Amino acid sequence: MKLDKYTVGRRYGKALFELAIDSNKSEEIYQELLSLRKIYEKVPELGEVLSDARLEPHEKRLIMDKLISGYDGVVKNFLEVVYNYNRMDDLLFMIDEYEHRYNENNGLLLGTVKTAVPLSDEQLKKLEQNVAKTMNYQTVELETIVDSSILGGAIVEADHRVIDGSIRTQLETMRNQLNR
Repeated sequence: MKLDKYTVGRRYGKALFELAIDSNKSEEIYQELLSLRKIYEKVPELGEVLSDARLEPHEKRLIMDKLISGYDGVVKNFLEVVYNYNRMDDLLFMIDEYEHRYNENNGLLLGTVKTAVPLSDEQLKKLEQNVAKTMNYQTVELETIVDSSILGGAIVEADHRVIDGSIRTQLETMRNQLNR
């Protein structure tokens, strides 16, 4: 059974993060992974090319050698393992998982907040503090999304959870209760 990209990403990213913690290099590896993500953003087809069975192995090896020349130690070895298992097209999922674990380890939670109108900096900061307290994190950073269809209030999504305090949802709940 072939694993989906998300499962592969979680497994490899988790393994790399655990290795980084054990070797006390989580920050260094995180920075290298961010630079690797930038390469993949500049050349979006890179992962597919390095995983393409139609290319000759020596052609892929030349590309891979150029890619890993900027890395050494744990990240270089990790890239070799990913390459040897033909998973270079899943690398961004691995980096995402590493980043999630890195942020969690550092008490940082990233998420989004959807509001009907833009939040002031002060409102956003206060909301981030409340979410941090509610979800047991030291720091929360929320990306703001304006969506007038929620009418008012806010919907926060972070750590695979949703806190829905929108007026629209409250009205729907009241409507459902009245229709019983």
